[in-house]
Amino acid sequence: MTWQIREYTVKPGEMKEWIEEWRSRIVPLRRNHGFQVLGSWTVDGTDQFVWIVGYDGPKSWQQADADYYRSPERKALDPDPARHLAHVSARLMSGV
Repeated sequence: MTWQIREYTVKPGEMKEWIEEWRSRIVPLRRNHGFQVLGSWTVDGTDQFVWIVGYDGPKSWQQADADYYRSPERKALDPDPARHLAHVSARLMSGV
């Protein structure tokens, strides 16, 4: 299993809308593409949102992620939930 930690800065005042769209639109679509969501968190007193997503399929992480973003379903998300994000950081992780 390959895991990725995704850390977002959500635009001020948009956290509630971001979480609603992330739960209802992003998570189901990620799962449909073979990803697993380990969990999600907000950082108290900030506009930070963190989640961990994993993939354990026949493709590499990079290929599966690229296929997700190129998919007609992802491109059809309108408005794009990412409009709520001011900054995105994503790093792959390895278990120890």
